[in-house]
Amino acid sequence: MNPDPDPDPDSSDQALAGRDEAWEAWLVCRERCEDDEPLEFEDEGDYRDDPDELAEIIAEARQAAADQAAAEAHIAASGQTAALAADASVAMGRRGPGMPGSAEPLAGEYSGPGGAFATGQALDVAPGGPVLLGHADWAAGDDDRFDGVSDDELLGIISAADRCEATASAVKHTAVAELIRRRPASGCTPQGPAGMPEAWDEFTRAELAPALGESRYAVDGLLDLAYDLTVKLPGTMALFSVGVVSRYKAQVISHATQLLDPAEARAAEAMVLDRAGRLTPGALRAAIVRAVMKVAPDKARKRREKAAKSAEVRWWAEFSGNAALMGREMPPAEVLAAGQRIDSWAGQLKAAGLEGSAGELRARALMDLLLGKDSRPDQAAAGGKNLAAFAATINLTIPLATLLDLADRPGEIPGMGPIDPWLARDLAAAAAQNPKTMWCVTVTDKQGHAIGHGCARPKPRGRKKEAGRQKGPGPPGYTFTAADQHGPPGGYGSWLLRTPGDGPDLRISLDPLNTQDCDHRFQARGHDHGVKLKHLSQIRHATCAGLCCRRPSARSDFEHNVPYEAGGRTCLCNGGPKCRYDHRLKQHPKWKVDQLPDGTFRWTTPSGRQYTTEPTRYPI
Repeated sequence: MNPDPDPDPDSSDQALAGRDEAWEAWLVCRERCEDDEPLEFEDEGDYRDDPDELAEIIAEARQAAADQAAAEAHIAASGQTAALAADASVAMGRRGPGMPGSAEPLAGEYSGPGGAFATGQALDVAPGGPVLLGHADWAAGDDDRFDGVSDDELLGIISAADRCEATASAVKHTAVAELIRRRPASGCTPQGPAGMPEAWDEFTRAELAPALGESRYAVDGLLDLAYDLTVKLPGTMALFSVGVVSRYKAQVISHATQLLDPAEARAAEAMVLDRAGRLTPGALRAAIVRAVMKVAPDKARKRREKAAKSAEVRWWAEFSGNAALMGREMPPAEVLAAGQRIDSWAGQLKAAGLEGSAGELRARALMDLLLGKDSRPDQAAAGGKNLAAFAATINLTIPLATLLDLADRPGEIPGMGPIDPWLARDLAAAAAQNPKTMWCVTVTDKQGHAIGHGCARPKPRGRKKEAGRQKGPGPPGYTFTAADQHGPPGGYGSWLLRTPGDGPDLRISLDPLNTQDCDHRFQARGHDHGVKLKHLSQIRHATCAGLCCRRPSARSDFEHNVPYEAGGRTCLCNGGPKCRYDHRLKQHPKWKVDQLPDGTFRWTTPSGRQYTTEPTRYPI
């Protein structure tokens, strides 16, 4: 449903008129320049070398600054708030989000392809959009080296491109808002001047995520921001559309005003829009939070109390290969006290002679306090690393070639991500000392897809260990040799894995995972899967087989592609791991999922677009 064609003066459509009026003021220069014909880019010739063409660009741009006052009058007369009207002048007189613009055009004329981007010149104060981006691209030249462009002009071009980036993002958000209109939640009809439903269908995120190659978490933020900008924050949207504020700054305002109704949100944004373009994101966050507390102090308090119930601790792998630990929505008083305790212990570590930067010492202090350790040098023996202690609770997946030191390939810790080969071997050596550690081996094809898999079991008790435990091709104590049995029919044989030190000797029988011509050897007789069937499906897809989903398959359902009730087998060739969300999504009448013979899932969305999720690619 389209928005009301006769909107209220305070509607989002009316407020968004600032974008069009800003462009109208900019484009009017094309009607007033000496040559009434706009510049046309042809397929031949180098315009940077043509003085007549360059003069025409400058002539087109010269009038824009003179039209600034008329544009401001237009915007002020359109019924927008005084704050929005004031910042609209910033839209026409600024260099980039976060920086003050040139309030007055400077006298003089700049030659060269970037002349109109110089301080105070027309393109230095023009709103973002395709015309501005085209001029910036033209100034870059064929080799993207900006020949003939001064430093001042180059900074003007960078700022102009920043405005164009924001404008393009604003267009994306208006399109997302239209998608929300077309995907209303059940019982939510479009309403209000913006024609938006109160809520959107829960599977809209699943349709948008693969189109953008984004996580569903990121798409949730995109949907929320598009909705808020359209329904609650028209002033922010107007500045976003012309490039005064970036997407991140718009998101800062949106997050801070989520607890407010539309009228309150507009009141809060009006307190910061006059300076939103020049404030850093941190300063803008502080300003809008103060505005929210002023407009609705009780709601601000209730939001804090409600958010405390969603407190959590997260950990993940850093790009460097190290790990991160974070707590969110913690009690402020306790966080301050914890921070003081960390600082205090870090100081004691430094006084005791432990080397490291302030950040390293504080991180070490945090680990000491959490794990009950003492990292002071004189206590190193008692407080040193104990890798085996945590290996008992973490299942490590490590490629066989890495384990045997045949190649330097990464390993992986489920729930955290890849780890480098040296850390993988260190962890494996520590884990070998713990009887609770589970050992598995996965055979992969040339693309890294799992084609065989087996898990270790202790070597039969009747066999005696050979004296001295022979060394294998890998690190001391590791060997992986063929056993005296062939293993499962059609599989990859039985193998003996010897671990270092006092670790166990393990027998591994490798089962095939190929379903191209499935022999249904792992099929369950009824609806419910067996333990082995589910485990093998989780090896083939280490994460949920849904689109853009990263939930570990161990925390997902085994889902029949063809329902069991409709004759579908409980087998690898007709099932795979799907989280509960994707399990329900697959059953939605407007969605379709096909499982291909190689284990790939092909998803067809309500719009008719198709995407695939292939089996996991392991290191090869």
